[in-house]
Amino acid sequence: MARKRPEKSTRTQRLDSSSALSGTPAQYGEVEVLAGTGGETHQIAESDENALTTQQGVPVADDQNTLRIGARGPAALEDFHFREKLFHFDHERIPERVVHARGFGAHGYFENYESLAEITRADLFQRAGQKTPAFVRFSTVAGSKGSADLARDVRGFAVKLYTQEGNWDLVGNNIPVFFIQDPIKFPDLVHAAKPAPDRGFPQAQTAHDNFWDFISLSPESMHMVMWIMSDRTIPRSFRFMEGFGVHTFRLINADGKSTFVKFHWKPKLGLQSVVWNEAVKINGADPDYHRRDLWNAIEMGDYPEWELGLQLFDDAFAEKFAFDILDPTKIIPEEDVPVRRVGRLVLDRRVDNFFAETEQVAFCTQNIVPGIDFTNDPLLQGRNFSYLDTQLKRLGSPNFTHIPINAPKCPVRHFQQDGHMAMHNPTGRANYEPNSWGEEGGPREFPAAGFRSFPAPEEGVKRRTRSETFADHYSQARQFYISQTETEQTHIINALTFELSKVQRVDIRARMVAHLLNIDDELARAVATNLRIETMPSPATAARPTRTDLKPSAALSILRNGPENFAGRTLGVLVTDGVDAKLLAALVKAARKEQVVLKLIAPEVGGVEDSEGTLHPAHEKLEGGPSVLFDAIAVLPSPEGGEMLATFPSARDFVADAVSHCKFVAWVEAARPLFHKAGVAEAMDEGFVPIEKPKDWITFLTVCGKLRYWDRAIPPR
Repeated sequence: MARKRPEKSTRTQRLDSSSALSGTPAQYGEVEVLAGTGGETHQIAESDENALTTQQGVPVADDQNTLRIGARGPAALEDFHFREKLFHFDHERIPERVVHARGFGAHGYFENYESLAEITRADLFQRAGQKTPAFVRFSTVAGSKGSADLARDVRGFAVKLYTQEGNWDLVGNNIPVFFIQDPIKFPDLVHAAKPAPDRGFPQAQTAHDNFWDFISLSPESMHMVMWIMSDRTIPRSFRFMEGFGVHTFRLINADGKSTFVKFHWKPKLGLQSVVWNEAVKINGADPDYHRRDLWNAIEMGDYPEWELGLQLFDDAFAEKFAFDILDPTKIIPEEDVPVRRVGRLVLDRRVDNFFAETEQVAFCTQNIVPGIDFTNDPLLQGRNFSYLDTQLKRLGSPNFTHIPINAPKCPVRHFQQDGHMAMHNPTGRANYEPNSWGEEGGPREFPAAGFRSFPAPEEGVKRRTRSETFADHYSQARQFYISQTETEQTHIINALTFELSKVQRVDIRARMVAHLLNIDDELARAVATNLRIETMPSPATAARPTRTDLKPSAALSILRNGPENFAGRTLGVLVTDGVDAKLLAALVKAARKEQVVLKLIAPEVGGVEDSEGTLHPAHEKLEGGPSVLFDAIAVLPSPEGGEMLATFPSARDFVADAVSHCKFVAWVEAARPLFHKAGVAEAMDEGFVPIEKPKDWITFLTVCGKLRYWDRAIPPR
């Protein structure tokens, strides 16, 4: 259907959506109009903000057909819209991050509690109540962009703070130590952890020969091994995990005085992780579990919060501390140096576009501001080189700071110019410094308040070496292990068993057990027994003997730092037609009061009718809403519904998994047939809370504050 051209004097275009959306012959004949959104023909002005344009701003008349010579003839080279569109599509994927490829970000702010002028001149810490814009990106390390959220892995916790004196990037993890002490080993570590080069798998896993071969030949990694085999690497949510700056930095005050500092992010909602079997099933049910959780929390106004904590210490402490403060494989226990909480980080806004913000954000450890400085931590020194080089490769230009997510929110003045994608260049005649052009000569040095490095005295022989003070590889690994509860220790044993069971070479397994003997004899023997290593190896040769005088640190345990209540968590409620209307209404009210998220799961996603005939739409269909997605469950069928659910395999799994994962279960008498069929009726314990009257919900939600009923089952070692 060729359209009649409008008179030139109308200055309008006619848009017909029906031809493009319905496959009518108009797509194949001579057309000069665009697909709209309705089914009618209408007119819009050329200046209409909804008009499709090229990247140059030229309005597009037809986005459905290429320009060609004749209906079946060759394409015309002059079709600039087609060439531009395909050109951009061909290049719309930027190189994936080598590590931390799978990430998710959000905007927010940091609010300072009090002036810290006595320890730092950093502008964001000068005034109580000052709010600094922030962007935070969470990530996994080893997997590709397409991997699942619940892989056992370190989580990146990178914070960009847009201060009034420039951007400060605190590029950390949810674990305070690292695998290696020298950055020259970073490529080897990552190569070993990534898919094997000959076969391209496994993806987002360390349960393979290459990784454990490297680790078993790197005693310095043993402290990190304890952390990655703990539940820290399968967090329930970004909202429920800690963040750490990893390295020792310096804070510098206005008088030039230096104070050493380690940075911590403490979640306001407490710590929480999942168990391994649960993580595996979550990855199948919802591989975007962490992303969805953060997105939904912000959407509901339940803004995630962390407090910034500082461990502050001086040279005297550094000299007497048992380990080198520059060693990135070591921590300073909070019992030795308490964490001072100085402000809060709030995430209250989602990104507008994932690629433009989360994918293009560029973090660099070298991005610090006046009042903060580096130390000689060798890994930090290497990261300062590597990150800037990485951004050039990924984003294609030294002008990546022109991208809005990376641009400072304070004035920027310099003589750097040109290059790919330069959004702005210096103005005026002078593009060099010093110059004698006076006020027209552009920016000048600012000795009074500009950044100055701390003048630490340095001396020594130039050679490739590692400090003897870095040589103790087992003592803090032991301290971490003995700081865990019995449940957490069992999880570490099981994690090591699982990972090493995937290692084909028996000598690598034995080599790891030899290292574990230097950490804890019971740990080593339990893993060896699980792997059926008949002859125990001798302990690995240690550069320093393991210290047994280091005391347990409660701060290292997740279960000892859980939440105070069930707020911010999710309760999955399995319902059927005929569900008790009063009990359901009371649950909704109690959950709202306790700030608990309710999700109704039903045989049909259309929902259920309660005992009073009210329809309640379901959030999930039973097969698509397994109990692994929730922190606790409630089973509220009608008597007929309970008999029906007992015949559903998905309902039996819903209950059985929740019990296996030690979750709290609220139930009504009508659920008994399902419990019997699921094989959990005989296992009913104090973690099962009967609901007989509306006020019972308060009891249940209070009990749920413990998150799990760990007494139910401690898996055999």
